[in-house]
Amino acid sequence: MEALHLAQPEDLTICYEIINAGKQFQKEQGFIQWTDDYPNLDTIKHDIAGQKGYVLKSEGRIAGYLCIDFGGEPAYDHIEGTWHSSVPYAVVHRMAFSRDFQGKGLTASAFPLIEQLCLSKGISYIRIDTDFPNKRMQHILEKQGFSHCGTVMFQGSGKMAYDKLLHSFS
Repeated sequence: MEALHLAQPEDLTICYEIINAGKQFQKEQGFIQWTDDYPNLDTIKHDIAGQKGYVLKSEGRIAGYLCIDFGGEPAYDHIEGTWHSSVPYAVVHRMAFSRDFQGKGLTASAFPLIEQLCLSKGISYIRIDTDFPNKRMQHILEKQGFSHCGTVMFQGSGKMAYDKLLHSFS
């Protein structure tokens, strides 16, 4: 069973290792979304210190790392296209999984957990972006019910912007 937890300072090393594995995985897929400069160790430290770094645990071990920012994303203020809502939102950034857990379908567990966390904080809307060559993430987002909204500029280049309105069934 998977669970989502706030990353702790002692998780920094493994979280950064997971991010680096994600960088390598991107290269193996034939594109570079994350560079040597971003995300870096300070990015992950900042996420954890700001209580927006999360670990996905599976089988009692840290299987993935991601940032969930409930403070919005300034880069999303300008979109070539249209967001589906203007209500407060959470942003998911820097999602990566340990090599030990890749190919085990963890995104199918991660997104419902992210959605539950958002709803528990009174947030019913998520925005996310990905690179144009990242076909795998585009497929995952569409499979998880996200809609393509247009293009945003993030980290110096255009990214595909997606969003999803959440519905509580409780």
